[in-house]
Amino acid sequence: MGRVVLVTGAARHLGGQMVKALSRDPSVERVVGVDVVPPRRPVPASEFIRADIRNPVIGKVLQATEADTVVHMGVIATSVQAGGRASMKEINVIGTMQLLAACQKAPALRQLVVKSTSSVYGAGPRDPALFTEDMSPKHPPTSGWSKDSVEVEGFVRGFARRRPDVAVSILRLANFIGPKVETAMTEYFSLPLVPTVLGFDARMQFIHEDDGIEALRQATVQGEPGVFNIAGHGVLCLSQAVRRTGRPSISVPGVLLPALGRALAPARLVDFSKEQVRFLTYGRGIDTTRATQTLGFTAQHSTASAFADFLDGHGLGPSLAETVFDGADTTVRALSGGGHA
Repeated sequence: MGRVVLVTGAARHLGGQMVKALSRDPSVERVVGVDVVPPRRPVPASEFIRADIRNPVIGKVLQATEADTVVHMGVIATSVQAGGRASMKEINVIGTMQLLAACQKAPALRQLVVKSTSSVYGAGPRDPALFTEDMSPKHPPTSGWSKDSVEVEGFVRGFARRRPDVAVSILRLANFIGPKVETAMTEYFSLPLVPTVLGFDARMQFIHEDDGIEALRQATVQGEPGVFNIAGHGVLCLSQAVRRTGRPSISVPGVLLPALGRALAPARLVDFSKEQVRFLTYGRGIDTTRATQTLGFTAQHSTASAFADFLDGHGLGPSLAETVFDGADTTVRALSGGGHA
């Protein structure tokens, strides 16, 4: 008998891609997607059950499907997607608590894979060049999606202690980017005028949407427990990334960035929360050695090539003069030792 995998958040883009990837895997017999609304397009060779993970009914879904693996993709990154911060908190934190309570009582369960984020490391001036999975944040997040993700990981670790028979994998993914995925960062770089923090040039790492899904698929199929950083090779400075979009930019003091950002994008996914402003100020780097050595996963797209794919998919790009300037700047950074992660 093959495996039965239940995927939460299946109606959203990344959740749907995960369902599709698993439905093509020969080691998986059955894939069941769960969400509060049905997906726009049904995924062949998979099933969908309309259910809310905040409701105890999720326990009945687990029992009925006899799922031996749960892939939790149901954490929402922006309040716009959730319909407000209060709703976002409820979905992310309360939803995860209910899901784990259901998993606790599911005798068939043997594996739990959780899509987390590198934002749990926070962002600040005392951060290391690269965070490893064993490092604690120097500047822990205090609000928004980042704080929700810290709480979610805490609940997952508690579950792992209560169910030592279940292999628990947590993937801390860098910011998703690519031609189709819509995130706060893709919206930020698509603004007609991109605001940046005066006097700072944050280091950025991205994971291509295809690579992120592949990392989650590999973790699901292999059943390797642990915490894993996932990102594309290398970094981009924020100034380089903005130049490559071809968009004009404006540098303002950090305290003014939220107000300016909301004026530029009043109803979009762009998140100018306190944590996002800190990220745009200081950036973040993560070490992916453990994922390479333990999962055997290496992203096919570097940070730069993932960003280039995003630009192509959204019709963005610089002029020839900007391209030459940016290439020269990259060369100078590399020669001075500042161009490597």
